[in-house]
Amino acid sequence: MINIAICDDESNIRAYLSSLVKKQNMECEITEYVSADEYLSADREHDLLFLDIEMQDSPSGKDGAGKNGMWLAREIRSRDSGKQPIIIFVTGYKEYVFDAFDVDAFQYLLKPIDTQKFAEVFHRAAKEILAVQEQQKRNLVIQYNSTNKAIPLKHIYYVESRNHKAVIHSKEGEFEYYAKMEDLETELSGRFYRIHRGYLINLSYVDEYSKLEVTLMNGDKLLISKYKYDN
Repeated sequence: MINIAICDDESNIRAYLSSLVKKQNMECEITEYVSADEYLSADREHDLLFLDIEMQDSPSGKDGAGKNGMWLAREIRSRDSGKQPIIIFVTGYKEYVFDAFDVDAFQYLLKPIDTQKFAEVFHRAAKEILAVQEQQKRNLVIQYNSTNKAIPLKHIYYVESRNHKAVIHSKEGEFEYYAKMEDLETELSGRFYRIHRGYLINLSYVDEYSKLEVTLMNGDKLLISKYKYDN
């Protein structure tokens, strides 16, 4: 199940986007919103957000201070907790395309919407969403205190190599056990990435990064290898 939000002040556009989603033969729940305020006040989590940029109740122009779609995207990205949706902008204005990078937009669709392009973009987004959902169901099973302990991957911030052992840093605390980082890197490939020979991080918890270090959402700062930065 993919939870989809459509935020656009034009009812005909919302209806059209909804019809395009339903043609993709995928199980989805669709919720429509007419404004940024309505979206935020609903306080719901979504996997995918189709977002108009210029909405009637918002001032026009890139530098406008109104609550347009770009404002809403920035507000969503500023949140420290909750699910971050994939954002696909649907707009008639080309001049916002570079601003879309600032809010990590997945795609930028221009009105009138090309149905083939929509299908292509939708399925790429859906593939990413379903991969994350599948991974969140998985556990990492470790030998800890002479027992098998299952730790949900979605609870793991990162794995650290320490004195020939692996240390799991998770929401439940730290767990140390014997394991090779190379084996864990293979087992956790996908949403985990090895930024340094000593660190394997959960990409879902990256808050920010520079050429020197990665800061995770739990506040830990980890050294990043210069050979890993580009990747």
